[in-house]
Amino acid sequence: MIKSMTGYGRARTIINGREIIAEIKSVNHKFLEISVKAGRAYSFLEPELKNLLKTRISRGKIELSLSVYDLDAADQSVTINRAAAKSYIDAIRSAAGELGLEDDLTAADLFRIPDVFTVIKDEESERQLKEDIFAAVNEAVDRFIDMRRTEGESLKADVLEKAAKVEEMTRLVEQYSPESAIAYRERLYDKLKEVIGTSGIDEQRILTEAAIFAEKIAVDEETVRLHSHIGQLRKMLDGDGEVGRKLDFLVQEMNRETNTIGSKSADIRITELVVDMKSEIEKIREQIQNIE
Repeated sequence: MIKSMTGYGRARTIINGREIIAEIKSVNHKFLEISVKAGRAYSFLEPELKNLLKTRISRGKIELSLSVYDLDAADQSVTINRAAAKSYIDAIRSAAGELGLEDDLTAADLFRIPDVFTVIKDEESERQLKEDIFAAVNEAVDRFIDMRRTEGESLKADVLEKAAKVEEMTRLVEQYSPESAIAYRERLYDKLKEVIGTSGIDEQRILTEAAIFAEKIAVDEETVRLHSHIGQLRKMLDGDGEVGRKLDFLVQEMNRETNTIGSKSADIRITELVVDMKSEIEKIREQIQNIE
């Protein structure tokens, strides 16, 4: 099933004395880029969380935010690094004296100094914490992927609608192209008749000139390839997995064939069709940028 590259998922759970909130969101990106925002106490889980996301997401700029709130501190203790605290206090008071500042340092100020206090969790609690966090993240990813799929279906429907328009215009090009050759032959015949009269007209020469002209404006190969590209596009959209980059290449080929048709065109109707075809193909290209 086709998935969009934009999405959002959130999970909130209260378990084992903790409230865990996991949020994941993404925007378009050529490749897979993952960032994890977690509190300092949980940074040790970041590599494993990134690996988890890599197994479930293949493309996009992904941001995972994790918040953990302890509702029950029974499984943890707080220790103070007395040497670090003394060094900070001595440095602060020394600076205050040198600069003529008031020494108003209080015990509460110690909480704002990094590395002075350390929260220690027992080993069993840490294992349980990891398990609970991963459960919440997986739930958020489930919702994130569901949203991507929903948006992907909308993208698919829109791309198919525009591809159908290109296909219909391609059929009109196929219809008008032979008519252009016939019209050219008739104009050539009338012009010669006007210049040299009926008796001197070389029918074979007219047929030869018309055949050369028809060869120059023939777009059979281009229209056949366009039909083939549209068929491949439909097949890819009905498939699964990462197809965005393949679709992007395919649309480039569709645009190239359309440009060639335009360069060969000697019929204003075909020229106008080419303008409309390029417009629809560009719309398809813009939508495909959102597909994983």
